[in-house]
Amino acid sequence: MKENRLWKLFISTFTLSAFTFGGGFVIVSLYKKKFVEELNWLDEDEMLDISAIAQSSPGPIPVNASVILGYRIHGILGSIVAILGTIIPPFVIISLISIFYKEFKNSQIISTALQVMRAGVAAVILDVVVNLGKNVVKMKKVLYIIVMIVAFIAAYFFKLSAMYIIFICLGIGLITVLLDYRKEKRNGTSMDSIH
Repeated sequence: MKENRLWKLFISTFTLSAFTFGGGFVIVSLYKKKFVEELNWLDEDEMLDISAIAQSSPGPIPVNASVILGYRIHGILGSIVAILGTIIPPFVIISLISIFYKEFKNSQIISTALQVMRAGVAAVILDVVVNLGKNVVKMKKVLYIIVMIVAFIAAYFFKLSAMYIIFICLGIGLITVLLDYRKEKRNGTSMDSIH
């Protein structure tokens, strides 16, 4: 049973990685559809957390997401399997493209196909943005909604680097956790008092 689940994890990450164009934001959305909606291995909140961690950590988003996703599903072995499933397809595809680079570069057919794929990628990224935005609104926490709107304005209108936005949001998150912890401690409802 465990081997079957590992194989399914490998095939799922391999297939998604092989047929996904548009980078990490797109593949995270497809991970959500596969592992939350189709396989029911994760719930939506877990996938939202994985997305946030993968996007705010150094390195490629799909690989970061695979590490956490695989670990959550099947521990360290799950992480290794998910990483292999994620990195093998781009490694093979990019290696082949590098061999035939001149042919690809001068091909009108390849050029047109890539331009058409950009439109599809834009639609998928928009879908990711809408779904993540809906999840934030569903939490019904005013602070999160304000942070989301301010982060968008800072990035889109003021061209603030994503790195600064991530660090500011991390700081706000840590302050919120500390304030919640203090509030629970004052009220005697913290996890420490339960144990």
